[in-house]
Amino acid sequence: VQLVESGGGSVQAGGSLRLSCAAPGYVYKSFCMGWFRQGPGTELEGVTTINKGGHTYYSDFVKGRFSISKDDDKNTVYLEMNTLKPEDTAEYYCAALYCDTRGPTLPTIPSVAYWGQGTQVTVSS
Repeated sequence: VQLVESGGGSVQAGGSLRLSCAAPGYVYKSFCMGWFRQGPGTELEGVTTINKGGHTYYSDFVKGRFSISKDDDKNTVYLEMNTLKPEDTAEYYCAALYCDTRGPTLPTIPSVAYWGQGTQVTVSS
């Protein structure tokens, strides 16, 4: 199963980037979707989740700056990142997630069914 990511790059602090993640139709319709990231020398951390109903959950460190959305016609999930900070520098990974029946929560590694290949985001000060 291939989740295809795009949209990474380099930007100055305060700037914006939008990441995209295209999934096969059966994956997109069956799973919740989310994003993780791994910065230099840090552990992989969950960033945000969106469930099939469009409800979202954000980690505290991106709340108010990042926005996850999805396009059901394109089987694609987006991560709009605004007011970027140097500490947002990381490899960002899209993931198809087993949905939590209680509603969207912070994505965790055990909840991942499929991974994207990753896309680098670099924020300079």
